[in-house]
Amino acid sequence: MIRTALMGTVALFFTTALPAAAQEMRPVALDGTLLEVSAEGVSTRVPDVAVIQAGVITQAPSASAAMAQNSRRMSGVLAALRAAGVSDRDMQTAAISLSPQYRYENNQPPILTGYQASNQVSVRFREIARSGAILDTLVKQGANNISGPNLTIDKPETALDEARTDAIGKARARATLYAQAAGLRVDRILAISESGGMPPPMPMMAFREKAQAASADTQVVAGEQQLSVTVSVRFLLK
Repeated sequence: MIRTALMGTVALFFTTALPAAAQEMRPVALDGTLLEVSAEGVSTRVPDVAVIQAGVITQAPSASAAMAQNSRRMSGVLAALRAAGVSDRDMQTAAISLSPQYRYENNQPPILTGYQASNQVSVRFREIARSGAILDTLVKQGANNISGPNLTIDKPETALDEARTDAIGKARARATLYAQAAGLRVDRILAISESGGMPPPMPMMAFREKAQAASADTQVVAGEQQLSVTVSVRFLLK
């Protein structure tokens, strides 16, 4: 995506090197034509991190019983994660809740039927190819509320720098095209600004499994993820 703006002889404003309280904007005349180009640069990477939400939902007649059952089953889920090689730094409690459950009947006050307890943990998998098998193991251990995975890139800096280089190259090429078409030449760059950057994680379909369900040999496919950076470059043409 490239956006351009072309203006005639301009006066740019610069701040003088004075203390902050005394700074003022002074116009500096530039003899030339101002061209502003916005260009998007992209690069692609294979995601190397998968983040899932895994947890346990339990119901019981009393709040204490619901929490106790939940705690026991969640202990099994966490133990399974550690046994699969997931380190403690890659596990984080995401949400714990306890709520009353009611039955509603026509023209009758709600009837309390019990309590529902929920405990969710956010898990980061650094080996995406293994995450599907680990999810199946979690279900066997009692996890019955699983969502994700969200696929992302652990260290995107190099890919983003590639996207920045691509964006500047596109902007300069387009500026040269406009300059030649107008019978001018690109004199220099006056300003560069950036927007965009690291994309949000790539969400995949959330799913829920019943604890008694058989293993489904869940497959998680990484695919490719595009990183993009948009730059606005102001050129002086003469």
